[in-house]
Order: sequence, then C-alpha cells, then structure tokens
Amino acid sequence: MEWHVTDAQSLAIIDSEIENHVFSPAEYEIVRRVIYSTADFEYKSLIRFSERALQAGAAALAARTTIVVDVPMVQVGIAYEIQNTFANPLYCSMEALTRPQKEKTRAAWGIETLARRYPEGIFVVGQAQTALTALVDLIEAEEIRPALIIATPVGFVDVDEAKRRLQDSLVPHITIDSRKGNAVVAAAIVDGLVDLAWQAYGQDRNRGS
Repeated sequence: MEWHVTDAQSLAIIDSEIENHVFSPAEYEIVRRVIYSTADFEYKSLIRFSERALQAGAAALAARTTIVVDVPMVQVGIAYEIQNTFANPLYCSMEALTRPQKEKTRAAWGIETLARRYPEGIFVVGQAQTALTALVDLIEAEEIRPALIIATPVGFVDVDEAKRRLQDSLVPHITIDSRKGNAVVAAAIVDGLVDLAWQAYGQDRNRGS
C-alpha cells in the first residue's frame, strides 16, 4: 500500500490511542489496518488469529495460491494490492457458474463450487454468512483443506456458530469475535497480510525475476 503523509498521521494517532497490547508485530499491523479502515477501536479486542495464521497466509500468497472471495466488494478492495504484488488468481463466488439452488444462497453455492475447484485456496468471507457455513461444512467433510480463511461476515443468525466451528478446525484463520464485521474489514485484513507477505517474500521474488 502506498502511504500518504495523512495516512501516517492517522496511524500515529491509532498507535497513541491503542497504547499497550498483546499482539505480535505482524498481528498488530493487521489490527491497526482494520481500525484505520473503520475508525472503530473496538476491533482491538475482537480480532482473533489462529496459531500461525499469518505465517500460513503469507506463505500461501507467496506461492501464488488462488484466492476466493464471497462478494465483489471484497474482490474490488483487494485486487489492486494482489495485482501489484504476487498476482494470485482471484475469483468471486458470485461470478461462479452454477445451477440455481433453492436451498442455498448464490454466495454459498458459488463458494462451494470454487472451493471444490481450489480446495487448498485462500478464502475470504466478508459479508455472506452462508458462504462461511458452506466452507465449514466442506472442511468438516474433509473435502477441502484451505491454506487460510479470513471470516468477517456481519450477522445475527448462525454466524457465531459458523465461526466457532471454524475455530474448532485446524485450518488457519482470522475471524472477528462479534456480530460486527463487513467486507471493508475483510479487505483491510487481506491488504495488511499482502504487505506483510511482500516484505517477507517480495525481495526474494524480485531478485529471482
């Protein structure tokens, strides 16, 4: 991400207001990105990282692992960073060619279709709780083994249960421990992770090109 002086000033304000925290440097970079994107400091206590989630996600990005998102807003929010770094293939569940299914939403059916096609992909669910439930069902059925799941859908029905099931799995994940969340939060997490991964792997990639 290209930072302007006003961005730096905003991040400095965030740093001063957050003060003490228990995050690792990499985790903190993700947290401050989310707060910067939302102006909501409550996310400091809501973001949950599974063990080695950032390491697994960064390695998958560097390996050009396919990224699957649930809605176009997430796709638009991360496309620039992806295209200008690792250039991972990027697909949206809403654009997947599927047959109409009365018992499933378009996002759920689309992400299920793409998950079977890219079972070890990076999955980003920013809005559609049904898409997260579909992914968890596939994980529990041992049909897919994602490299990372970022799940930040807002919701009032079943979303907490879907997140709990994800947290009980051994799949690396980043979630929001709350009803809060949206596509903006998901995109902020991805963009922060891309920058961290580029710092870790990008120089080697550039030397090899």
